[in-house]
Amino acid sequence: MILELQNAILEMIARGEPLEKIVDLLCREVEVIAPDIVCSVLSVRDGLLHPLAAPSLPPHFSAAVDNLPAGPMSGSCGTAAFLKQPVVVTDIATDSRWSKYKDLALPLGLVACWSTPIMVGERVAATFAFYFRRNRGPNETEKRIVEASVHLCSIAIERDERLREREKLTYTDALTGLPNRARFNKVLAGLDNAISPWGILLVDIDNLKLVNDTFGHAAGDGLIQTVASRASALGGPDSTFRLGGDEFAIIVYRENAPDELERMAADILSSLSAACHCAGHVVFPKATIGGALAGADEAPDAVLQNADLALYHAKERSRGQYVQFADGLGTALTRRFRAIRDVGLALAQARIHAFYQPIVRLDNRQIVGFEALARMRTPSGEIVAAAHFHEATKDAQVAAELTQCMLEQVARDMRIWLDDGLPLQHVGVNLSAADLAGGNLNERICSVFEEAGVPLKHVIVEVTESVYFGQGGFDIGEEIRRLRSSGLRVALDDFGTGYASLTHLLTVPVDIIKIDKSFTDRLRPLDPAAFIVEGVIDIAHKLGIRVVAEGIEENAQAAQLLDLGCALGQGYLFSRAVDRDAAATLLRNYGQVAERPGQSRRA
Repeated sequence: MILELQNAILEMIARGEPLEKIVDLLCREVEVIAPDIVCSVLSVRDGLLHPLAAPSLPPHFSAAVDNLPAGPMSGSCGTAAFLKQPVVVTDIATDSRWSKYKDLALPLGLVACWSTPIMVGERVAATFAFYFRRNRGPNETEKRIVEASVHLCSIAIERDERLREREKLTYTDALTGLPNRARFNKVLAGLDNAISPWGILLVDIDNLKLVNDTFGHAAGDGLIQTVASRASALGGPDSTFRLGGDEFAIIVYRENAPDELERMAADILSSLSAACHCAGHVVFPKATIGGALAGADEAPDAVLQNADLALYHAKERSRGQYVQFADGLGTALTRRFRAIRDVGLALAQARIHAFYQPIVRLDNRQIVGFEALARMRTPSGEIVAAAHFHEATKDAQVAAELTQCMLEQVARDMRIWLDDGLPLQHVGVNLSAADLAGGNLNERICSVFEEAGVPLKHVIVEVTESVYFGQGGFDIGEEIRRLRSSGLRVALDDFGTGYASLTHLLTVPVDIIKIDKSFTDRLRPLDPAAFIVEGVIDIAHKLGIRVVAEGIEENAQAAQLLDLGCALGQGYLFSRAVDRDAAATLLRNYGQVAERPGQSRRA
């Protein structure tokens, strides 16, 4: 029977069953083999005893010995744990080691107890006890049972400790010791609104980058640890999570959660106001907090999104303060936030794709190039145009990632077309203000196309007029000059929409001007727009700048533009933006073939 018990327990250990379930079954089976005894297993952690399994003892018995300190006068189990050796007490009523605890055992008819320490290495991890109903010690059969059981318990406990340590490493942030994002996601997924009200606070450190740049990363780490310590002291170490970088989350479980969110946020901001010492430097932590309360039947992910939205609003409008989510919270900011979130997720899931709209010669409709346009594929498969997520490009990080994604795709596609011998002349790629201000733009672009083996003569970078003339607090002229000196051509997009001034082109020249669709739409005989377009085309030609008219939808528009001297255009009249394969077909059928020496060329 002992052999069968060993096999059953070892099989449970191999299957990965929980420790509590393994030890409980062990105690039950032992009590079947030796029906005259009651079996108990207590774990030992930090010198304190904790019930692990005692299927035949009443709950009040286990509760009474929970947190009992191991010691020379702590009953059989506490003494065995303290001495690291078996302890046999044949008369609980008279033994001094049981003087404080005999009233627990005697009313249950338990008059003797034999306890054996369970060792893991040199450490007592638990105790294994037999309670007897007669004043006696163990017999030889019981000794064999306990020897086998203690060995099985040691194996099960050691395995459980390894699993717990592995889980701790998986779910613990190394820098702060707090639960990490993986643990947060797991806890969040298990929340149930029906249990009690709860909410989320998201805490974002405002000055981490400044501290890193000024005092070094050791000081930055110290700042993160300080915020973690102060936030967890208020939110609780098991409910405070470091999500990564400068962001923390606190899950608030309270009956009065609506008031508790605001109160705890205020307490956290107050606690962070005190100076701290980080790597020998005095730092004043600064943070912004967003929060959201779980509504009835609201999914945990939705609550997190609301808290994230509130934090975004706080950082945009109330930095250093707390904002709690409410319906209708800043519609414009909400749109931007959701666009940033959607594009960030699409980038992570490779759902951003390059589509290509042809640029054609207006005289013969041959394709001379493309403009690459970002498209986002939704999880349901719908293709969304860039206009629907343009707000996301106002976030510098998302804008940079989006541009990098587009550059890499365009470079790969162009290499494929060139390898196929298609008559490709150039592709234009759009840049945002964040790209131009971020630094290393020229190096990034050149590196991508060089790696793909695409000569830069085939590449045009497009900058909108608002970015080109708005400057945005950085020297765009110098960046434009660097791009052109590398062999890239620069196109001025959406010309005429806001800050149009041809005089700027004298100091910061470009290669191409793209006349905005708003002018093309108004092209009619005697309309002032026609005179303006004609003037722009004439001046551009004299400056050696090519002109492309955007948004052409009617043959009459194309004809009038051609009469005004505009050689190139793009728009729905010729083609919408299409994917790589469709663009290749267009090139194959309508691409302008390279001209022979001496042949004239209007485009």
